[in-house]
Amino acid sequence: MISDKVYLDYAASTPVDSRVIDAMLPYFDQHFGNPSSTHFYGQKAEAAIENARETIARALNCNPYEVVFTSCGSESDNLALRGAAWASRQERGADHILISPVEHHAVSHTAQQLADLFEFELEYLPIDEFGMVRPDTVAELLRPSTAIVSVIHANNEIGTLNPIAEIGTVCQEKGVPFHSDSVQGAAHLPVDVQELNVDLLAIGAHKFYGPKGVGALYVREDIKLQPSQTGGSQELGRRAGTQNTPYIVGMGEAFRLVQAEHNQRHDQALAMRIRIIGHVLEEIPDVVLTGHPSERLSNHASFAFKDVDGNNLLMLLDVEGFACSSGSACKTGNPEPSGVLTALGLSPDWGLGSLRVTVGKDTTPLEVDKFLEVLPLAIEKVRKINHR
Repeated sequence: MISDKVYLDYAASTPVDSRVIDAMLPYFDQHFGNPSSTHFYGQKAEAAIENARETIARALNCNPYEVVFTSCGSESDNLALRGAAWASRQERGADHILISPVEHHAVSHTAQQLADLFEFELEYLPIDEFGMVRPDTVAELLRPSTAIVSVIHANNEIGTLNPIAEIGTVCQEKGVPFHSDSVQGAAHLPVDVQELNVDLLAIGAHKFYGPKGVGALYVREDIKLQPSQTGGSQELGRRAGTQNTPYIVGMGEAFRLVQAEHNQRHDQALAMRIRIIGHVLEEIPDVVLTGHPSERLSNHASFAFKDVDGNNLLMLLDVEGFACSSGSACKTGNPEPSGVLTALGLSPDWGLGSLRVTVGKDTTPLEVDKFLEVLPLAIEKVRKINHR
């Protein structure tokens, strides 16, 4: 990591843990066989993949055959929605999809495509002022024709945690498959799929100090899933393609570590999150915290500043040596607030000024203090630019 820079964008990606790299290295040049091959080299690779599958299954509290390896969290979400929706239509003629309006694009764009190209009916669940879905609203909107429900575990943009276990119970009572995108959540929360009452759950390795380009999808054994990528018989026919052995090994080790070190990482991150939120709300005028004040990711602080261009703010912070992110999407000649902030009801004069600050396991309190010294000055400068 660049020594004079401070990385505060761990919700976007994390550095690969050195212990994960060590676990991966032999599978690039020593145990390089195709895991579908029957000879020694293939058997060695296949054994490594199955060991990683068992490691992840233990953490998820499921059977190893319920873990499907994919190329990333987004593919896991894609496979869950398409696979379950298609299977539900084939089995019982279901054509209704329920999602929240604050899903990651991997879910929302997939659901929209199912509506546009495959004639599913897409309906959005109401959310409260914190971006949270209530179980009773799910119960009200479920139909016999609902093919799948998808509600994000922990929101990547505003950090809010949803009551997944309660929503899962509602869906189970109606016999409707329930999916949750836990790509953010799995890095910071227990993900026991039995306690969460989910049928499908997506995770991605690069959010918890594993490599980019590998993810997994939990699929409860009685859930029918039509594959969206066909070819070979890998992953019990649910996802064709030669498995990425070193990355899968890395994901298994990274997931083992994040579970083993959960308490230490959680407490450290929470202390810094509380410090960031408290300081910003006290020291900077015209600011609101986005997302739930307490039911949120331990490492996640997000804000909306009135009359601030979020992209200008990010550039100024970058010049000062701090890497953060914003929820606003800057389109050519037409900057707009993100869909998540719009769903929360923020007007453009607030929604365009979003900032997400996420700390990691190696972030120090000194780095946070330095950031908090710079941020008020940066906000003041950007506001002056906007008023010219």
